[in-house]
Amino acid sequence: MSKARPPPLVTGISPKEGPAWTKVTIRGENLGTGPADLVGLSICGHNCMLTAEWMSASKIVCRVGPAKDDKGEIIVTTKSGGPGTSTVSFKLLRPERIGILEQSAVWVDEVNYDMRTNRNKGISPFSLRPSNPLGIEMDKGKAAQKDLEQIFPGMSGDFTSENFSASWYLIENHSGSSFEQLKVAANNLKKHASKKNEGSMASVKGGLSTFFEAQDALAAIHQRLESDGTEKVEGSMTRRLENILNRASDTADTLFQEVLGRKDKADSTRNALNVLQRFKFLFNLPLNIERNIQKGDYDVVINDYEKAKSLFGNTEVAVFKKVYAEVETRIEALRNLLLEKLLQTPSTLHDQKRYIRYLSDLHAPGDPAWQCIYAQHKWILQLMQNCRNEFISGRRVGAGGLDLEGDTRPAALGRLGQSSSLKRGGSMHYQRPSSESRLFETPQQVQFVEKLSDVVIGQLPNFWKLWISYVNGSLFSETGEKSGHVEKSKKNARQRQNDFKKMIEELTNRLVKLIRGALLPTTLPRGELNVYGGWEDKTELTGAWFTQIIHTVRGCHEALSTLEIPNDLLQVIQDLLLELRVHCLMVTLLHTSEDVKRLAEKEDWVVDNEGITSLPSKFEQCMVQMLQSLKEPLEIKPGEINVLQLDQVQDQATELSVNIMKVFINCLEQLSRKADEDFEVSHNISVDLSSPDRFSRIHEGFIPTSEQRLLIILSNCQYLERRTFLNLADHFEKHGLTGTEKINRASVDAVRELDGNLFEAYIERRADPIAGSLEPGMYAGYFDWRDCQTPTGVRNYLKEALVNIIAVHAEVFTVSKDLVPRVLSRIVESVADEMCRLMQCVSSFSKNGALQARLELCALRDAMAAYLNPESKTIFKQALDSLPQLHSGADKKLLEELLNKFKSSMQLQLTCFQPSNVQPVKR
Repeated sequence: MSKARPPPLVTGISPKEGPAWTKVTIRGENLGTGPADLVGLSICGHNCMLTAEWMSASKIVCRVGPAKDDKGEIIVTTKSGGPGTSTVSFKLLRPERIGILEQSAVWVDEVNYDMRTNRNKGISPFSLRPSNPLGIEMDKGKAAQKDLEQIFPGMSGDFTSENFSASWYLIENHSGSSFEQLKVAANNLKKHASKKNEGSMASVKGGLSTFFEAQDALAAIHQRLESDGTEKVEGSMTRRLENILNRASDTADTLFQEVLGRKDKADSTRNALNVLQRFKFLFNLPLNIERNIQKGDYDVVINDYEKAKSLFGNTEVAVFKKVYAEVETRIEALRNLLLEKLLQTPSTLHDQKRYIRYLSDLHAPGDPAWQCIYAQHKWILQLMQNCRNEFISGRRVGAGGLDLEGDTRPAALGRLGQSSSLKRGGSMHYQRPSSESRLFETPQQVQFVEKLSDVVIGQLPNFWKLWISYVNGSLFSETGEKSGHVEKSKKNARQRQNDFKKMIEELTNRLVKLIRGALLPTTLPRGELNVYGGWEDKTELTGAWFTQIIHTVRGCHEALSTLEIPNDLLQVIQDLLLELRVHCLMVTLLHTSEDVKRLAEKEDWVVDNEGITSLPSKFEQCMVQMLQSLKEPLEIKPGEINVLQLDQVQDQATELSVNIMKVFINCLEQLSRKADEDFEVSHNISVDLSSPDRFSRIHEGFIPTSEQRLLIILSNCQYLERRTFLNLADHFEKHGLTGTEKINRASVDAVRELDGNLFEAYIERRADPIAGSLEPGMYAGYFDWRDCQTPTGVRNYLKEALVNIIAVHAEVFTVSKDLVPRVLSRIVESVADEMCRLMQCVSSFSKNGALQARLELCALRDAMAAYLNPESKTIFKQALDSLPQLHSGADKKLLEELLNKFKSSMQLQLTCFQPSNVQPVKR
């Protein structure tokens, strides 16, 4: 079975109004495959099939009949498509009839009048139909037209229609007639039918005598003419008749020449007016085109041009050719105007599509859509380059970036901004730098990347959508004649896919190179630095600003990814993001190292209950803020790789992290070596210890001695090893940084080395003076071990040594209770070693001398019993073994009494050496 065709659709009628019997041209779609396929045509409800002339599937010519409705649709019915629809209507005008000799203010078309009143020739066949075919009186009822249409669907009461219904006609015109009248009407119809069948033969039979008379008259005329032919007096009868007729004609011409001349002139005027009226569309078209172009009604211009082209494109009439040539001139100017608007930038995607459709409908040469794509590509490239040139030339100036002359801000101010790099963005996931760093506006490079990203995000999506519309043909309508444009567009797009791919690659490469030139100039070839570089005099960026830039570039990449641009075209942006993330990591670590180096300036020497200052906490906070600032750069977005999995990056990050730890340890070492002259006030330890409020002096503004600084730093070193480094290791692992074990091991080794050096330095400063004072005090007053009196107690030199040890204890305890055992053990070991050396150097002892030496050694040993380490115990044993033994009970008793006396007299002083649960004083 063949596929059914779509129903007819009438889209235009010309003219759109007129009186009955007006000739109209109907245009539309699917108006039949041929004359035989056209089975129905009605205008305003009147059947016009008798006058219909099928021209093509989109054109029918007919005359409008005297329909009942003043305005109605044009319905075409075909065998292949059935009844159709109409989008236009026709208005039937009913003018008053004007007589031939009546005056009128308007021109009367003589077509409607028949000057031959005694003949029927030339009369429309519709005028010959009887007004009352039944021949009886008509009695129209009151039946509504709509009710009849419902009773007889698809039928008609018009007896000239193919769907004529006799019942409808009778109800409508003879609803009140009686049965007898209807019988008479039936007989009348039979008589009318029989007369019609008899034809012309009946007419001949009825007028037979007339024919005979005419024959006799013609024969007599012929006989008379033959007889007159021999007479030459006045010529033949026909000659005289000819002369008479010629004279009559000349007389008539003389009489009616003026009237006939006026008639010919009126006919020519009438014909000219008819032409102007009939073709006024064409004659007015150039002016209408100009007016509609000025108003921007391009759709109207295109429709009128299409109509004129179809009607007069191939005309041979000279005047039509001249007017149509003027139309073509105006249309060519419109093509140039639309192409200029299409290539004009900036413009919206909607306007671009609209102008492309207009140019396509006007059959513009070339490929306007591709011209637009090419122009947009060049314009976006120029926008990107102009953005860079504006920043380089200094025309875009922030409040603190450049002054009016384009000079950079003073170096001191720049260093001030950099010194707060940790605070600038230390603890952010993504935020702008803190208020301290915003003493100045956003750096030029950051503003440039944001502006460049806005340009790309603002322009590239519409550029890509324009290409997609070009590929799928949606720039043109999918119906009617425009389907050819669609196929042509798709074919052109297939041929230019590689060219467009190169355009996208050029745009993304330009974006990446411009950003590299501003942020990573070393990654560009030397020859491209002149085009994309030039940022050397701009502010150096910190890790926080790089984080903001990474956020911006990621947003740009995500915006382009949503357009379904192939990933291989966006890979260069991914590569740029990888390098920016690595660079941000390295810059952040380097700037953190600088910030850590400046932490020494913030040491206030105020210790807490554990003997720790705020410096380790500040260092840990600095490192945590650094790790938090790296959270976004190290975050792995879809399509990205973990930068810490790259071996080279991992090694560099670990090395820089270790360097940060060592920088802080160097800060501690520098603080320990700081001379007293660098402080405003210097305190002597004896003064501090003798002062009753020495503990209250450890507060803000307190300036410690060099020995106290050593103790404070020793306490901080122990805290670093015990707490800070372990906490940082947890933070490193939490944020995904690798090499934690290596960083921790290197940090612990460095802090232990510093701790050992500082401890030895402190012991040397405190133990050597105490040990050095033993020998002079021991032999004061020319004391001789071989010749001395009976001992009466421990001599003063040893008590003085103990007091000095007590002072050291107080100094250490003031800073950190935990350091006391470690320090005093070494002090006691040093003093015991010196005492042992002095005893071993004595050649001989008297009895009293041996007793005095043993008393002093035992007193020192018992007083420092809480801080004796194995080495000290061994030393004391060696020293006692070098003395003569006590054999007398009296000597032993005396020794014990003297020891008890010593302990009793110095009980208060020696209490500090006893184990105690007393906590350090809270400050």
